[in-house]
Amino acid sequence: MGDLKPLLAVLGGEARAVPPIWLMRQAGRYLPEYQELRAKAGSFLDTCYNPQTAARITLQPIERFGFDAAILFSDILVVPDALGQKVWFETGHGPRLIPLESDQDIEALAENFDLGKLSPVFETIDRVKGELPKSVTFIGFCGAPWTVASYMIAGRGTPDQAPARLFAYRRPQAFARLIDILVEASIAYLIRQIDAGVEVLQLFDSWAGVLPAHEFERWVAEPLKKIIDAVKAARPGVPIIAFPRGGATHLPRLAGTLGADALGLDTAIDPAWAVKEIPAGPALQGNLDPLALLAGGAALDREIDAILRCFAGRPHIFNLGHGVLPETPLEHVSQLIERIRGTGN
Repeated sequence: MGDLKPLLAVLGGEARAVPPIWLMRQAGRYLPEYQELRAKAGSFLDTCYNPQTAARITLQPIERFGFDAAILFSDILVVPDALGQKVWFETGHGPRLIPLESDQDIEALAENFDLGKLSPVFETIDRVKGELPKSVTFIGFCGAPWTVASYMIAGRGTPDQAPARLFAYRRPQAFARLIDILVEASIAYLIRQIDAGVEVLQLFDSWAGVLPAHEFERWVAEPLKKIIDAVKAARPGVPIIAFPRGGATHLPRLAGTLGADALGLDTAIDPAWAVKEIPAGPALQGNLDPLALLAGGAALDREIDAILRCFAGRPHIFNLGHGVLPETPLEHVSQLIERIRGTGN
């Protein structure tokens, strides 16, 4: 597998002495060049839908740091937007949506789905793929149904996603319909991303960890599997990374049932536990604490070294357990890369 891009080799089952590196939110507010572009680009959603700007942002961390993968600059809420739900972003407060309240609101989503609204995203992919270095893998993504639904129900992010959880308990049939709509929309969106030029997909289920076990199975595991099965049937050979944040003790079972090529591990997962308890098969991705990256210095080196020791001999993608924090110093990211690649010891 030596001729494969490093990330693709690991997703194909190769354990590498130096793992491939990319970071969630690697194209973001900690980069001064990102801040400069965003200041000129208008709203966050406008930025996502501006192919020229979104392509530049996608490429910025590759040009500065030489990561092994670029991840498409976009947002998980472009899918609700394409389904006809009003989405906008308020500076300092994050995403806002008109909350779904009735069965009619939910049913209208399926009738209004317009994949063409996402054509700027596919144009962004087309622009990026021609500019990436040959060794760099291009990752596309979408939000998983449970996490996206939680924003659609509440109209915003909440600390524990209680609005969506209550909705699912009180009106399970309506919530199941919403999840089904999101599964189908996500499948179509991901297939189009592949056709536009991405080489790997990641499914972000950022709020998977708030659910009890039986609800996790229904609203996280089953929808993820449906998406993975359908995308792999339509476009065989494209690896998929599943990131059910907070999945914890579910992960050993998911390794054998989801069909994902890698499992993302959040910050709370002990790497030693993961190596022992998660069956061989999918690669493991993660899971440095973003606060360790923010701290830098000896603490960062110590955490990096511990992760590398634990995952040695196992197919592993080095990443964070969540996204880069906006206040992260650039030199700490350089320190991370140098430490992993052996030039900073």
